[in-house]
This record gives sequence, structure tokens and C-alpha cells, in this order.
Amino acid sequence: MTKPYSFILTFMFWFLAVLPVETLPASNPQGLRPEQLSPIAKMVEEAIEARQIPGAVVIVGNQGHVVYRRAFGYRVVVPKRPMTSDTLFDLASLTKVVATTPAVLKLVEEGKVKLDDPVFRYWPEFKGGGKDKITIRHLLIHYSGLRPALPLKPKWSGYETAIKKITQERAFSPPGTCFDYSDINFIALGEIIRRVSKLPFDVYCRDHLFWPLGMKDTCFNPPNDLDERIAPTKGQPGEVHDPLAERLGGIAGHAGLFSTADDLAIFAQALLNGGRHSQGQILSPESIEKMTLPQSPLPKGALRGLGWDLNSPFGTCGSDLFPAGSYGHRGYTGTLLWIDPVSQTFVILLTHRVYPHEQGNVEPLRAQILLKVSSLIGPVSSQEVLAIRPALAPYCDLKNSVSHRVRPGIEVLAAKKFAPLYGLRVGLVTNHTGIDGGGSRTVDILHHAPGVRLKALFTPEHGISGQAEGKVHSAKDPKTGLPMYSLYGTDLRPTPKMLKGLDALVFDIQDAGVRFYTYISTMGLAMEAAAEKNLYFYVLDRPNPLTASMVQGPVMDPNLKSFTGYFPLPVRHGMTVGELASLFNGEKKMGAKLRVIKMSGYQRSAWYDETGVPWVNPSPNLRSLTQTTLYPGIAIVEGANVSVGRGTGTPFEVLGASWIQGDQLASYLNQRRIPG
Repeated sequence: MTKPYSFILTFMFWFLAVLPVETLPASNPQGLRPEQLSPIAKMVEEAIEARQIPGAVVIVGNQGHVVYRRAFGYRVVVPKRPMTSDTLFDLASLTKVVATTPAVLKLVEEGKVKLDDPVFRYWPEFKGGGKDKITIRHLLIHYSGLRPALPLKPKWSGYETAIKKITQERAFSPPGTCFDYSDINFIALGEIIRRVSKLPFDVYCRDHLFWPLGMKDTCFNPPNDLDERIAPTKGQPGEVHDPLAERLGGIAGHAGLFSTADDLAIFAQALLNGGRHSQGQILSPESIEKMTLPQSPLPKGALRGLGWDLNSPFGTCGSDLFPAGSYGHRGYTGTLLWIDPVSQTFVILLTHRVYPHEQGNVEPLRAQILLKVSSLIGPVSSQEVLAIRPALAPYCDLKNSVSHRVRPGIEVLAAKKFAPLYGLRVGLVTNHTGIDGGGSRTVDILHHAPGVRLKALFTPEHGISGQAEGKVHSAKDPKTGLPMYSLYGTDLRPTPKMLKGLDALVFDIQDAGVRFYTYISTMGLAMEAAAEKNLYFYVLDRPNPLTASMVQGPVMDPNLKSFTGYFPLPVRHGMTVGELASLFNGEKKMGAKLRVIKMSGYQRSAWYDETGVPWVNPSPNLRSLTQTTLYPGIAIVEGANVSVGRGTGTPFEVLGASWIQGDQLASYLNQRRIPG
């Protein structure tokens, strides 16, 4: 469970939304208007109140103008220091696209580097270990075959040590055949920039990128006189958060850059302007186009530009929510930059979600803001995209497969004007995952829906907030005043008293796709109770995050039925909640008056990050899609005498016990070269 910050939010420091960034005009009569973006404030404030982030700075630009610029919350929580719009943030992996990628393209323009040259041509020691055929392009698009990062154990430090370690690395797959997001790729690119330019990497970026654009606050290892403006992530202000970048002295091609939202706005507008800004030109329009077009081998699923993400597992918040032709990147510390050249729009969200306890979560906020902006831009046809970026023609079909977001059941119900529930007295089984694509609660949507009489709420394990541990107590919803009955306390299913006066139950909760996840047990028990009282039971369907196209693991023995095993399913059941409800109703012969409100645009083969539906942590110990993907395999051994990471910052991403020799186990597993 996320530890609460040691403060209560009593004061929100903010600047006017339309205050212009230096050198970018604020008036924008033809495009987005500030009042259209005003809902962003509520999104950020709710994320702060939920302790997902301590503070943030948001900038939205459109058609050459800044139309939204505002700071929220706190830069430092003890003692309280408000966030300001000129706060410097640790950009984390945004370093890859704000510094390293344009620096490489600059050298390409100067004829000093060729993208399809092997790396060893510029760095002879790189040769060997299956790395001979790795090119500069392979490093930029994460198709090098190198592993994600250098190991931090046994302990080591120093830039030269890291460079030597990279020369000793082996490629785990042939270059150009497999997408593996790798920090090693960009550390290597930083070294190539240093060798070719004969300047320190940070100096080259400063002199050839940042200063020519007037990005006065963008730098590595910020000087001490900027400490008062830095949003800390750990330790002292200005201390880089990434442990690998820290080992390299804070200057690396993959992480370590600090900047402000205003400077990033200048950078984003320069890219939209074809590489130029009022104070200078850093790249040619041809380089910008090349950098942001698909460069990864077709028909691979991970679509990458040079450095930039177009549609891959690491760009879910932008690639699926913004139109085809857009590009962006995000950073581990809670940063995001997304750019759409078709509508001439950019979105910047800077947070330090890892502070103070490294348990914050900015994913829902990222998705909500991008969804809001993209909805204002409106649908963009392939013809409109190709009119601006004709070079995208070979990729339009591939991109269009994800350009239209899946609409979960609640949105389909709303599109039907709530007709299926008209005139009914409704009880809603839900929690924090019951939201639409814009982040509005299903509770609030049904509470205000015309003709729908929402009378009661029912909550599963972890309660309405998804944060509670242990038994959950019944209460009242503070926003609507509705009674909120716990189905994870004294009662595990609705009692006749709870159901009195209702005509229907509606279920809207995100499942994790695994047999022993208790939300589907709650659904089954609620269906039984509804059937006994002859109530309608509506399921607002949602995606299976692990896809609904694969079934894996042993089937539960029927005699082991429990609250964590409601029905004999395989571990990975491969169904949506709506499909599970139909299965339960038929196989258990409940006789429930079941109605499933199906999703629109859903493909069974889609992982959650391919649906465009905003990610919300379904429970306290599933904090990302990565952890949810690992959950069925790791949690199945939780009954043994091992830890699966509960209580740490990475539950279900780690496995350990005092009797396990970690290095030996890792070596053994690596030698097996298990696919995936």
C-alpha cells in the first residue's frame, strides 16, 4: 500500500494557465482555448489528493502558442515549498530524446556519423560479443539486441568503468530482430557523441542544442545555485535519480538531464517548426522528419522513430491516445513530452512522483491529460495525416489499428443514453478502477445519468479507493452521500437487506486476468445474490490486461473453492469480466438476469497498453502493467517460503528468500535464454 505523504494538502500554489512561455506567444484565436483545458486542473489536484504525486507543472501548446501553463502542489513537502512553473525536474528517460537523439542527428547532418554504420567504426573497442553488426540506428530504435541495463552488483562506479563494461557486453539477439528498450543503447550513443565531437557529452549538448535555442535552465548536474528551484527525487536537490546515471557521475545518454517545462516547450515548438526557434536552428526539417518517422523493422509491433516512441509498450499513454503521426517519450521520475505535428500540439507533464517515498503513480494522470487534449483535437483521418506527413503512407494501416481507443462498457452505456438502465433503481459494484476514458467515476456518471436512480454502492477488496488492506468497512460515499456496502468485511456477498428496494446491480471493476484475483469472486457472489432476488445484473465490460487470446496454467481443483478461487479456471483465464460473468451464470446454473454491456473496438489479442484505455493500478500491489503481467507467474509461488516483493516498491517484479543465491539464480536463468 502506498505510504501517505507526511502532509495534508491545504494550499495549492498556481500560476495563471495562460501565462506565456518566453518566446512563445499566448494568444491563440484559431486553435485550442484555455477554458477548454480547464478540466486539467481537477485531474492534477485529484492526483495530488490521492498522493499519487506531490506536485506537477503542465504546459499545453497548440499552433505556435502556449494555451495552458500551470504549477500545482508542492515541490518540497517538508518543509512545504510550493511548486512553481520554473521548477527544474529530473527528466529521467526524456534525456534520450531531448539530448542524445538530436545530438546524434546533429552529427549526422555534419557528415561525422552515418546511421547505418556499425558502432565499432566510431568505437573500436565495442567490437565482439555478437555486437559487430549493431549500427547507430539499432541503438536509437532499441533493436540492438543488448540487454536493458548494466548490472549494479557487484558495486562499481565511474564513467570509464561503465564504458568498459559495455565493451564486454554480449548481444542476446541478432540486431534488428527484437525490440528491447535498453539504457545501454543510449549510454553507448553518449560515448559515440563524445568520441566523434571530441567534447564531453554534456558540453556538446549545451553548446549545440540547448544554448542555441535559449534553453537556459537545461543541463546535467545542475549547479548548487539552482537547488532552491529543483524538485528533489531523492537525497539532495540535483542528485540524479537513475542509479545507473548516478554511477556514471550524473552525465549519461540515457538519463541525468534536468530541465523546466518552459525549456521543454521551447524544444517542442522547435521540433514543430522544423528544428528552428526564434533564437536559433538546431536541426534541419529533414532530420526532424527522419527522427520522428517509423524506423523500426516491419512488421514488428514496437514502432519506434529515432529515439522517439511512436507506438510501443513504452508509449502507451501517448501513442494510443494521440493521432497517427504523433511522437513522444516519458521518464521514470514522472515526466512526459508528447508532440503531434498534424494538429501542431504538444503536451508537457513534469512531476516527481518518486518523491518522497518512490511509490507515486503518474500513469492515470498522464493518460487523462492526453485523452483530454486529444479529444479536443478531435478525430484525425489518414488523409489528414498524410496531407501533413506523406512519408507515413506505408505505416498508416499499422498505426490505425491502435489509433481508435477501446471504449469500455461504461462509455458504451453512456453512448446509449443509459437506456438499458432507464427507470431502474440501481446498486453499483465498483471501485477506483470504474472510470471512463476521461477519468470520471462510474459512480458519478450513473449518479447524474438521466432516468437512472443510483441507490447504493458496493465495494470489493481494497475498498472504493483501491488502497485499503484487510477488512473493509461499510460507509457513505463522501461525494454522493450514497450508502457504500463492503463486500470484503463481515459479508462477502450482498445481503437481502443491502439489496432491498433495488431493481438491478451493475458491476464495473477492472480485473487482472488471473484466477485468484478476488474481484471476479465478488462479481460471482453478487450475481448469485442478484439471481436469488430476481434482480437484473449488468456487467460493464473491460479489457483483460493480459489479452483475452491466451489461456495458461493449471486449472483449479474443484474441491479447492475459496474466495480466491471462485470457479475452476486456469491461472490465466483469457476472458474479460463480461465473458466470465456469462461463464459463471451458465456453468453454475445461477439463472441470473445477466446483461453484458460490451466494449467497442476491442480485439482479443490486445494487451492493455494497446487498448488506449487509461491505466489505473487495480490494487495496491499491482502498480503497473509490468507487475500485472508478471503476477500470474510470480503470485502462484507466493504460498511457498519465498517473498514476491510485497512491501517493497516493486511487488511481483522480484522473487527472493534468504536461502536463494541471487547471482547464481540469475546466471542460471540467463544461460537458459528463455524467450520473452
